[in-house]
Amino acid sequence: MKPLHQFYLVVKRDTFLVACALFLLLVASLAIVGIHYTGYSYNEISDASLLEPSHAHWFGTDVNGRDLLTRTLFGARISLLVAAVGTLVSLTIGVTYGMISGYVGGRVDNIMMRVVEIIYSLPTLVLVIVMVTSLEDHVAGLLKNVGLPGNYSRMVLLFLFLGLTQWLTMARIIRGQVLVLKQQPFVQASLALGQSHARILWQHLLPNLSGIIIVYLTLTIPSIMLDESFLSFLGVGVQAPLASWGTLVSDAVFSINPIKLYWWMLIFPGGLMTLTLLALNFLGDGLRDALDPRVRK
Repeated sequence: MKPLHQFYLVVKRDTFLVACALFLLLVASLAIVGIHYTGYSYNEISDASLLEPSHAHWFGTDVNGRDLLTRTLFGARISLLVAAVGTLVSLTIGVTYGMISGYVGGRVDNIMMRVVEIIYSLPTLVLVIVMVTSLEDHVAGLLKNVGLPGNYSRMVLLFLFLGLTQWLTMARIIRGQVLVLKQQPFVQASLALGQSHARILWQHLLPNLSGIIIVYLTLTIPSIMLDESFLSFLGVGVQAPLASWGTLVSDAVFSINPIKLYWWMLIFPGGLMTLTLLALNFLGDGLRDALDPRVRK
């Protein structure tokens, strides 16, 4: 039986895995397409301040009278975009670095792993905050020169620096797998046939790493999403008038007072973010089992 068909059979039996995948697809679809059918703009200010959920505003409104459903879906778009691009950066660096380190081995491998350990010891989120605040004005100027709004500067920096802080674990995992794979007969046969090292890396080793890469992909996205939400909560993330789930939760927290609890401002964006993170983690666990040959048997 072909591996792809075996994978399909395992996934088909795991209804919870399918449910998580469908939920994530629904959230992404609503963020991309559904937001255009809410009847409101994500930054449309009105006098309807802090209204509870109703037929006019399903998720209520915020302190500026903006429709919270539209804001939540727009926040999903930004949070998912930052997580996806950051994960792509992390994946590219981690896979390339780990494959080279494990394949070359020896002193080069030792030096490359010491570099990883040094970077591991650094307070990465603090470095991200410093880099974002230091380079924000410069990036805003560059964006304006190419005709883009300057308030996208932080988002661009988050794309880059969150990805640059998440590749270390991937590099270690890939390096360990390559150390095992390069001793396999098919690699030794490729070397004996005179194939180049680059071809062995990308045409023979990389396909055998696809399973673990896919699993790590689903686990890196929630990690970067949490980091972005935390930074946005601290006011170092996405800039107004843009919004992410982190900024929406931050707005909700600052609106809490002893007199009245505006629960909808916290429950809806925070709840959707929590469900999305849970779905991503369960999806990663399910894919790990589906891609494991021992489980497929």
